[in-house]
Amino acid sequence: MFRIVLFLWAASLLMPSILAAQDRYVISYGGFAGYQVPIWVTKELGLLDKYKIQADLVMMPGSSRQMQALLGGSIQFSQIDATAPVTAYLQGANLVMVAGALNKFPFSFVARPEIRRPSDLIGKKIGIVNFGGQNELSVLMALKEWNIPRDAVNIIPAGPTESRLVGLNTKALDATVLAPPQTIQAERLGLRTLVHMSELKASFPLDTIVMHRAFLRQHRDVAKRFLQAFIEGLHQVMTNKEKTVSVYQKVLKQSDRALVEKTWEYYAPQFSMPPRVSLEGLRATAEFVAKKVNTDVEAMLDESLLDELEKEGFFKTLKR
Repeated sequence: MFRIVLFLWAASLLMPSILAAQDRYVISYGGFAGYQVPIWVTKELGLLDKYKIQADLVMMPGSSRQMQALLGGSIQFSQIDATAPVTAYLQGANLVMVAGALNKFPFSFVARPEIRRPSDLIGKKIGIVNFGGQNELSVLMALKEWNIPRDAVNIIPAGPTESRLVGLNTKALDATVLAPPQTIQAERLGLRTLVHMSELKASFPLDTIVMHRAFLRQHRDVAKRFLQAFIEGLHQVMTNKEKTVSVYQKVLKQSDRALVEKTWEYYAPQFSMPPRVSLEGLRATAEFVAKKVNTDVEAMLDESLLDELEKEGFFKTLKR
């Protein structure tokens, strides 16, 4: 991934397309977990049109693919967790993070019924999506908070949610991390929720908004209007249950309204307004991907647009 990012970063320096004015933009997001909802609501409620942003919303699985597309100029905005953009930035990619809607891990530690407390995880198999991403980082930070050494457990790449749920049911895995609505489904299967990781001290920038620094510099007005649309969408997520549940049902193709309502009830209080990125979480992410402490990553963060909007009273207008 590092070689790909470096190649595309070098190529992007020569690409005029990212600097050229565009009539239509592309926004990416990474999957169908419940915490992806701010960008769905922004699109589905017509807020991009309200702020005169003509844009297509695309689901792009694989965070490295999103960064490649961003560096190559085929997308302009990405709603993504911090691991991939921080990795790319530390390898020299000219990316900038302008906002962060969620600064807590949205996962819950879900385990087989016989595992009753975190200490019971010692010697057990914990399934994650793969090494190197937010899934692994969330497990490592939880273990650290519980004073459980990394080598006291067996962390196994076990693929997507469905595969890990099967692994729990067949005893191939002892525990994993899931996010609503999958955690609700797991409880219905008789699995145990050990802890909601949002209750831990650890912070992590999720649902960050990332763009190419050159795009922000050359199209600051576009970036600002996009951020206004996103923030208003986030406000709707946090305050308007009916509209958000309807968007959840449409995007997730989920007819079980009770499950969707529980998903909204879990996430709505956890989002940040204004959507500022946790510096503590950003530094922890940098230490995780670089495998060393005191990694310089703060220069990647540019919240000047948020500062402008706050100064102009934009956030106060949302409360009317």
